[in-house]
Amino acid sequence: MRLIGLAVILAVSLVLAPLAGVGQQTGRVHRVGVLAHGTSTTAMGLVEVFRQGLREFGYVEGKNISFEFRLVERQELLPDAAAELVRLRVDVIAAASTLPALAAKRATSTRPIVMVAAGDPVHTGLVASLARYSKSPA
Repeated sequence: MRLIGLAVILAVSLVLAPLAGVGQQTGRVHRVGVLAHGTSTTAMGLVEVFRQGLREFGYVEGKNISFEFRLVERQELLPDAAAELVRLRVDVIAAASTLPALAAKRATSTRPIVMVAAGDPVHTGLVASLARYSKSPA
């Protein structure tokens, strides 16, 4: 479970890193939507590791980052929870496994989604390819 938490922290940090400079200049609070499927006992341990890791990167809850947590125990509630995070206009959605990631992907094409413990994202249809494309300078 610690490895999953570490992966979540790293992934969200990478997404928020470009925003950090802007956030510090403007005093903006970045909003992270956390979407998880499972029991509250399992999720709360992951959430605490997530928060601690972000604190180590300088993100202070209430100062430069805030969280919207949506934990659902029944799979069929994931689409509604994901849609609610999109309506709340979070800056990024952190999906705790494949099912929440799929629900988030169906809910938005404009918000970045960080996937943790999502298995093979190409096979599950989360991404078309793992290849990165970049233009080389001419």
